[in-house]
Amino acid sequence: MINPIKTDAEMRMTKSIDALKHDLSKLRTGRATTSLVDHLKINYYGSEVPLTQVATIAVVDARSLVITPWEKSMVQPIEKAIMSSDLGLNPTTAGVVIRINLPPLTEQRRKELAKHVHHEGETAKVAVRNIRRDAMQHVKDLLKDKKISEDEERKAELDIQKLTDKHIADVDVVVRDKEKELMSM
Repeated sequence: MINPIKTDAEMRMTKSIDALKHDLSKLRTGRATTSLVDHLKINYYGSEVPLTQVATIAVVDARSLVITPWEKSMVQPIEKAIMSSDLGLNPTTAGVVIRINLPPLTEQRRKELAKHVHHEGETAKVAVRNIRRDAMQHVKDLLKDKKISEDEERKAELDIQKLTDKHIADVDVVVRDKEKELMSM
């Protein structure tokens, strides 16, 4: 009865960390990555679709991306989406190819991004703690319904707390690595 609760809590905590990693991969660190722009939505004949469904994105070097639309008519909508995004990038077009050169980050911008990374980490920690609270409530409900003993409840709560501590430490590692990556450029 307790094992499914712990398994569910661990799975949800791991998903929270994966979501944090995914969100942080979108942050601009001065190094070109395709994940920087692949989440952008493009107006494709009246519907919003991800950039990856209308173009090929390639990393040319450490500071350059090349986007090649599959249709020539998509050049303008892609440029518009890049310029209107909060990435602060200016695309240059040469025929059908869109180039994005990433300028080096200023010290002030790095610090702002580091604060944002820290904030995202805190949000992930809150999510992990909420999952712990839900799991603990399920265990208390089992005790209340007399399906488990008090000893089993205490052991389950300790196990859930260990899971929480492990995942909070994982969040700290992810945040520390991203901050280090931001500040080292």
